[in-house]
Amino acid sequence: MDTERRQTIEYKFLRQNTHHPVPKKRYTFVIYLALFHVAFVVLMGFFSKYDLSNKNGTSNSSGLYAILFHFCFIILFALFTKYDPIYGQSQVPGLYAMFMDVHSMMFIGFGFLMTFLKRYGYGAVGLNFIIAAFVLEWSILVRGWLEAGINGEADFTINIKSLLVADFCAAAVLISFGAVIGKASLSQLIVMATFEVVIQGVNELIGLHYLQAYDVGESIYVHVFGAYFGLAVSKVLQGTREIESTKESSHYHSDLFAMIGTIFLFLYWPSFNSAVAVDEGQTRAIINTFLGIASSCVATFIISLLVGKGRLNMVHVQNATLAGGVAVGAVADMQIEPFGAMIIGTVAGIISTLGFQFLTPTLNETVVHDTCGVNNLHGMPGLLSGIASAIVAATATRENYNGNRLYVFYPSRTPMSNSTEYSNFSLDLTEFSRGGMGRTAAVQGGYQMAALAVTLGMAIIGGIITGYIMKLPIIEQIQDIEEMFDDEPNWLTPEDYSLKLTEVRVQNRESEEEMQEKRVLHTST
Repeated sequence: MDTERRQTIEYKFLRQNTHHPVPKKRYTFVIYLALFHVAFVVLMGFFSKYDLSNKNGTSNSSGLYAILFHFCFIILFALFTKYDPIYGQSQVPGLYAMFMDVHSMMFIGFGFLMTFLKRYGYGAVGLNFIIAAFVLEWSILVRGWLEAGINGEADFTINIKSLLVADFCAAAVLISFGAVIGKASLSQLIVMATFEVVIQGVNELIGLHYLQAYDVGESIYVHVFGAYFGLAVSKVLQGTREIESTKESSHYHSDLFAMIGTIFLFLYWPSFNSAVAVDEGQTRAIINTFLGIASSCVATFIISLLVGKGRLNMVHVQNATLAGGVAVGAVADMQIEPFGAMIIGTVAGIISTLGFQFLTPTLNETVVHDTCGVNNLHGMPGLLSGIASAIVAATATRENYNGNRLYVFYPSRTPMSNSTEYSNFSLDLTEFSRGGMGRTAAVQGGYQMAALAVTLGMAIIGGIITGYIMKLPIIEQIQDIEEMFDDEPNWLTPEDYSLKLTEVRVQNRESEEEMQEKRVLHTST
């Protein structure tokens, strides 16, 4: 049989067998998502209201809120909202710009960064889309309830800062998604997001409210938590299986698409780290992040060339270049000086690149499968940031921060109201009239490390528990490794999707036959 006819027959056979039947459990995802969305609408109606005051410049949240959420919420806006008459005096325009930068990172940055998988482009962008949207709704409710519980109130207000915090929470879940992408079903991902939002919210409440550990760029509470929560989930889902698939790779165009995500994240990371910073601290956060992430980019290219023996690795460029943004996050608005930000970014770039080159292959084979390498981009740089925050806190003085400005960053260091130190500064401490906990610099540094340790513990334990919940028989799972990292079981794919796959299979088979013929000829001679 000639080659052309053989290819035609193989193509027809493969086209007939590439469409997988839809499992009945797949529809539990639709039911689950619909029920939660209806519940969100009802709960929003009972427990939330708009913050129409000028506090924090969030008075005109109604129009933005309608844009961000699902069509069903439009009815609620029509019935219960109105424009703030003092909109022109608010600070919404400035905060909105920061918010949109962060929002773009969630949907474009994270979404396209994961499109490196050659057979999972729809899943990368599409599932990132629905997970982020789901988390935005759910996290506003969870964070609102936590805040209302602390304040002893029955309901809570929603403002622009609430939306920013929701995006931060979405970032944690999307980081975890990076560890399990291609290996978890739609239903499992929604279950993961549901539990992770609650656990992450409680962890951040412990860190900020009880430990009072400062982390303006969310490197501890988002990046470290998201990375190790996701890895714990991945380990449970993996079990004793060795996950190895030819589909878990990239091609030229998928890597190019992934670079879109990299560039978006690179451009907007200063906004992520500075969005909730205040006054001169916001300026420092922008500058420090700008320098830190630029330094990690330079360091990544250098190390990639060295370990690649003169050739760049696109995996390094897509990911490790961003590590500086993570590493500088917890200290972004602190007095670390520009050169300090560059040092932190450089170290992060080196660690991340070496992690992708040497650590990830070993971990994937022996410990836990990490699809996107979140340990290298978010985990280790986040740990570095947490350690840096402890060092900075332990060395911070009033002189470094123009006197009482120090207590804006570390309220727990404010002298206790009945102390001699407080009475000596009483004229200067009008903003802190109730006094603080009187912590020393060294003690505050210890609490920063405690927050890092608690976050690691909550992430790993919470991830393990969530992973076992995701493996319950009532939830659809991907059992066959052949269905992993493949869009076709979950999406209606165009004809060229299977055609390209067939062409690759035929070409690979022909190459194998040619190699076998060459071996036979070589042996005979």
